[in-house]
Amino acid sequence: MKIRERFIPYRRTDIVAMCQQDSQLSADKVKAFNDFCEVLTSLFHFELHKRLEHLKNCYAPFDPDRDTRQIENTDANVNELKGELEKQLKVVLGQANFEPVSESDLQGALHAESLFKVKLQVDFNDFEEVLFFRRGLSDKTETISQWFGLKKSVIELQVFDKVLVYVRFKNKDYFDKLERTELYFEPGSTIIKLFRNVPKNDIEMLFPNTEVRMKPIDKLLIGVPAAVGGIFMLVTKLGATLLLVFSVLAFWLGLHDKPTKFDQATLIALIVGLAGLGGFLWRQFSKYKNRKIQFMKQLAENLYFKNLDNNAGVFHHLIDAAEEEECKETILAYYHLLNANEPLSASQLDKCVEHWFNEKYQCALDFEVQDALEKLLRFQLIQEIEGKYQAKSLSDANKQLDGLWDGYFNY
Repeated sequence: MKIRERFIPYRRTDIVAMCQQDSQLSADKVKAFNDFCEVLTSLFHFELHKRLEHLKNCYAPFDPDRDTRQIENTDANVNELKGELEKQLKVVLGQANFEPVSESDLQGALHAESLFKVKLQVDFNDFEEVLFFRRGLSDKTETISQWFGLKKSVIELQVFDKVLVYVRFKNKDYFDKLERTELYFEPGSTIIKLFRNVPKNDIEMLFPNTEVRMKPIDKLLIGVPAAVGGIFMLVTKLGATLLLVFSVLAFWLGLHDKPTKFDQATLIALIVGLAGLGGFLWRQFSKYKNRKIQFMKQLAENLYFKNLDNNAGVFHHLIDAAEEEECKETILAYYHLLNANEPLSASQLDKCVEHWFNEKYQCALDFEVQDALEKLLRFQLIQEIEGKYQAKSLSDANKQLDGLWDGYFNY
């Protein structure tokens, strides 16, 4: 069963055009409706800009990418900023219609087979706080190669359209106790990343401390040829050399009393044999390292093309998404109340909007009717009459919005 998402998969300008094409507005009301949408968008833009600045201020002490000087903060102030940052981030994510990634989805990804055929390991002890949010769930198909590219298969998978990762690392003292010095992140920092088109079963690759591990099949592909080659080398090339070494060791350990004679030819044979053994072992180690590098390269390439934004830059992306969603929900609710023949209850409005999308655009969604009504009531664009809601006329609504805009700055 396909999950209905709160996210409305159309741009705000498309929603406005869709309302105009619905033929419910008379020609003289189209301009008034456009004005309504424009001023409403400006109001949300102004409100969310203030939230953007607040988010940036809360994040400043923890931003690993900052290039400005940081004033000193007390421990109490830092802890307060941490809590406020997480609180405000969750608010914006809710406005942008992101959903928390469930624990079952996360655990399922950790145990499921990766699309990229890579085994990944995550050390959760490195984190003080971890939050995953996602938006949109799509069914897609991918063509994968098998048997060294000799066979190709088409598989179906579920993909998260957008995924946000919020990670706060433990302080430096924790890593110093473990004597971990080679870290790819700054202890005590907070990183925020936004990705797109992430397979549901590969969400663990987004952790910043993910390490690539060899799968059993990869170990066999390296180990079996190495074992066979090693036995062949021992029998054909190193037999005489090893016999000579064992003879010397046996004499030194007193296992027999006949010393082994070393001449120039024997010494050269010993050196050549040991050099061959060393070269063989180095080649096997290089094969192992190269295969691991190949997996890391594959992982890095996938993350490179899926990454949308990082750290403070994510706030701008989220605020824009929140502005879009807030506007779309409010416009849709007002439009359908405006064209209703009678006041509608919340459930009636909810069904009306969802049916409109399903009937006209074959789009199943879970419209956030309560959130939309709260915004309309806050802006005083509708009236509540005995548990039902009625929209003000476009003329009155535009006057109301104009008054709200003019009242933002009074000096």
